[in-house]
Amino acid sequence: MKRLLFIYNPQAGKGIIKPHLANVVDTFTKAGYLVTVWPTQGKEDATHVAARQGWWYDRVVCCGGDGTLSETVAGLLTLDAPPVLGYIPAGTTNDFSKNLGLPRGVEKAAAAAVEGTPRQCDMGRFNDRNFVYVAAFGVFTDVSYGTPQEFKNAFGHLAYLLEGATKLGDLGRGYHLTVEHDGGTLEGDFIYGMVTNTNSVGGFQVFPANQVSLDDGVFEVVLVRQPRNVADLQDALVSLVRQNHEESRQVVAFHTSKLKVTAAEALPWTLDGEYGGNPEVAKIENLHKAITLVWGK
Repeated sequence: MKRLLFIYNPQAGKGIIKPHLANVVDTFTKAGYLVTVWPTQGKEDATHVAARQGWWYDRVVCCGGDGTLSETVAGLLTLDAPPVLGYIPAGTTNDFSKNLGLPRGVEKAAAAAVEGTPRQCDMGRFNDRNFVYVAAFGVFTDVSYGTPQEFKNAFGHLAYLLEGATKLGDLGRGYHLTVEHDGGTLEGDFIYGMVTNTNSVGGFQVFPANQVSLDDGVFEVVLVRQPRNVADLQDALVSLVRQNHEESRQVVAFHTSKLKVTAAEALPWTLDGEYGGNPEVAKIENLHKAITLVWGK
């Protein structure tokens, strides 16, 4: 009989999984799996369980928010041959699940986790840590881990902040950076940067959909230069909303398989919405097709 490890965060989404737990396990059993259930006991528990036990299972399914998914992936990436990973989104934003075409609702997503289409996807490495879909710095990300909901709506909030700054005349704090990537090196002062492997963050498309693939071996990168005046802020806002980065003075956008970000001072980062440290040097690498995720039908 096939074996399935079900890791769920009982606190995610205000405990949304609890009334559905029996039906979820029943769905897995009817699909022919012998099911082991593990409720996470605290931060990074999903990582430890996936790393210690994941090798023994044919499939792992995690249930929770983006943080639970990120922790589970981190554990599976320590294995020589990670099992297929299904995902039941049950957090407050569930940003990444939208890219997988997963259905709404815990029980429908549970069915998709065992009946959907497995597809290899890229993951990211950030120095000695991993992330699933986004690493970011600047503007509000240095306080986002205190208010994670604000970061998980990343670009929507960025546009809002830029628009508010236009009205208030607050031009934002910039970080002096040297950014090395596949296409060369750039240097300057930037108020925001995002390295992502997803069609959208917070419902906001960074690039046109036809320029983004979750398994192409490259990240999508957006950097916003420090504005000198209100006109620069407006330029950045229009570019982000319209995705016409080539015409912007303030927004730099490109694709790359790796990059090195060197800051003149400690630079706070977030990884999948969680605090990622404040290194002066960040080496970021695309892990091509590192994890097989189950997509919706």
